[in-house]
Amino acid sequence: MDLVLRALDAVAAGTMARKCENERLDFKEAKPDFKEACSDLAEAAVCFANAGGGFIVVGVVDSKAGHEAFVGCELDPGVLRGRIHQLTSPNLLVEVTALEFSGARLLIIAVPAGLDVYSTTKGYAYQRINDQCVPMRPLDISRLTEERRGIDWSATSSGRSIEEVDPLALRYCRRLLQNSSDATRQSYGRLSDIDLFRVLKVVADDGSLNRAGELLLCENSTSTLLDLAVYQHRRTQAGEADAIVRMQSPMVLAFEEVLQSIRARQGITPVTLADGQQIQIEDYPSAAVREAIANAFIHGDWRLRSPIQVDHSSEYLRITSPGPLVNGITVNNILTMGSRARYPTLASAFRLLGLAEEVGQGVDRMFREMIKSGREAPTIVEDRDQVAVAFRGQPPNTKIARFLATLPIEEQEDTDALLIIRALCRKRTVDASEIAPVIQRSADEAQASLLRLSTSPVDILEPTRGTMRRTFPSYRLRGEVVSRLGAAVSYHSRAIDEIDRKVIEHIRDYGEVNSRTIQRLFDVDVYQARDILRDLVGREIITRTSEQSRGTAVRYGPGPAFPAKKGRSKTPRKAKPSPENNEMF
Repeated sequence: MDLVLRALDAVAAGTMARKCENERLDFKEAKPDFKEACSDLAEAAVCFANAGGGFIVVGVVDSKAGHEAFVGCELDPGVLRGRIHQLTSPNLLVEVTALEFSGARLLIIAVPAGLDVYSTTKGYAYQRINDQCVPMRPLDISRLTEERRGIDWSATSSGRSIEEVDPLALRYCRRLLQNSSDATRQSYGRLSDIDLFRVLKVVADDGSLNRAGELLLCENSTSTLLDLAVYQHRRTQAGEADAIVRMQSPMVLAFEEVLQSIRARQGITPVTLADGQQIQIEDYPSAAVREAIANAFIHGDWRLRSPIQVDHSSEYLRITSPGPLVNGITVNNILTMGSRARYPTLASAFRLLGLAEEVGQGVDRMFREMIKSGREAPTIVEDRDQVAVAFRGQPPNTKIARFLATLPIEEQEDTDALLIIRALCRKRTVDASEIAPVIQRSADEAQASLLRLSTSPVDILEPTRGTMRRTFPSYRLRGEVVSRLGAAVSYHSRAIDEIDRKVIEHIRDYGEVNSRTIQRLFDVDVYQARDILRDLVGREIITRTSEQSRGTAVRYGPGPAFPAKKGRSKTPRKAKPSPENNEMF
């Protein structure tokens, strides 16, 4: 209900209602005819029930904003609930409540996520995709029916004998298990063939391989027939492909071949931390890429007989898998909904072999690894036929990578923290309601994350003075954090900002400054101190005063642009002094 109230407040404040709609919220204006109104709302309810559930707000014109958007609705909640139940198959139970808002009577229809596939009594089935209700195709209905009834296509018999298992695939599986750090998995690698197949759950009830076993371990899979994956490399995003590799089953070998194809064309950027440790930043972090490839193999809809497409260039690495996201998972909740496999048997075998994340946090890892490497978070796009994950391959922002590497290890592994820091590198302040959709959590959960980052031992954020008493204060990066991030902070002022102010005050007190002083003032390493001094010299705020021109002991004093110290005037000034008469300190 909080989702509804926040959206209504936004509309009342001047946002067009249509812009507030999403995969869980829809605004409707009741049709004047009672029968048409009930039929229209029943279709909208079916749409949400076949997705992840949601809310229909009746009495709001979605093409308007402000007070005029609220036209109200006179339908009786109990009667409408009954009509929706009658007009849907299976009969759908919803909750309908009246709400007075902005002088209008609205109806809020709460639709639960269905346990089956719903349609209208006329036989029309719809599904909510993003902010639209779209008709479901037979394939969509079949896929959703299997998911909701727990039918696992990968557990059904393929009709192929265990003797058809590819020896190389079986040997590769044993090597994966024997090289595992887990003693139990290591023991699996020493089992007989049939016992290993049973542990992997790739044997069907009739003794043949199931679909998962066929895909994982057999050549020329009848389940796919075509390529499992197609890898293409281009020197530029729109250039001609200079390498094309087609991978066919067995899947375990195709998975490894895709990773090797990407790895062979990876570049490395070395970054030295303040303590002298050097970290290697790949063009596309291997851990993130591995999870994206694993997700494509596990969650792709292999019944479509379409391959995974991997497009690799210096600008982007894009991994496209067949089929939409699993029902209930959207691009707006994928970080927080947890793992939900389309084919549980196939996913289980992948995880047992160590090819996929054990606890279903693969998407989290993709986001973490990209941000920790100083790059943008991955972009995930879904339509009815495919899901694409795109990693942007721009040069890493080494300042962000260095800074994140100094955080406590638990914060380096916290996706919420990394997304918040990345957002504050672009925007001076954020509050919980703004950051909640970014980290895909509620506003209260977002506030808890912001509060944690503003207190010891992390202590990298601070609430602004004017908002600190609010329920959701606005938070910003602390001054010393901004100085450490430097140019990585897009709004970082190049006038008298926090860095300038502290350096100017120090020179006024002590007459000079050097690299060691900068390192102590801002808690930065020698390289960041060098950048700060170089910037100040370039703007002529300071100038070198020592004979020594290299090293950390070089001293700097006031430069030509060093600001004059403002003194107190006992008598009113009659005229503004000309710049040439200003005394320089």
